[in-house]
Amino acid sequence: MQARMNVVKPAMAGYKAMLALESYINGSGVPHSTLELVRLRVSQINGCAYCVNMHATDAKKAGETDERLWSVAAWREAPYYTDEERAALALAEAATRLADNPAGVPDDIWNDAADHYDEASLAGLVMVIAAINAWNRINVTVRNPAASP
Repeated sequence: MQARMNVVKPAMAGYKAMLALESYINGSGVPHSTLELVRLRVSQINGCAYCVNMHATDAKKAGETDERLWSVAAWREAPYYTDEERAALALAEAATRLADNPAGVPDDIWNDAADHYDEASLAGLVMVIAAINAWNRINVTVRNPAASP
């Protein structure tokens, strides 16, 4: 597959704004491994091969285990995740699949995340979920292909 276009140059100001958002997220206090798991899971849900490849690769380079990467799509049944990571993944799924729940993110999912993260980290989670959803939509729309192995 070939990309429809490279949006970076014609949308440079928007691209720089997205990178600034990523900088904030990376300094938000949420553990790097949790951020990458959230990015990976949301990208799987959205069918963004470009982002799935990128975040699995980045997580692996940062020391993430194969078992955790392979099983993140089935994190509820897999024994490899902490309670904090499970809360973040549940929030990420609920916020990504808004159309599946007319009430939005259910209170029990929000409350579980709020029990595991302080306000600053919870805000970081909300922002990483929003950002990866935006990146997925950009890359799926322009059909950015996953990087070659």
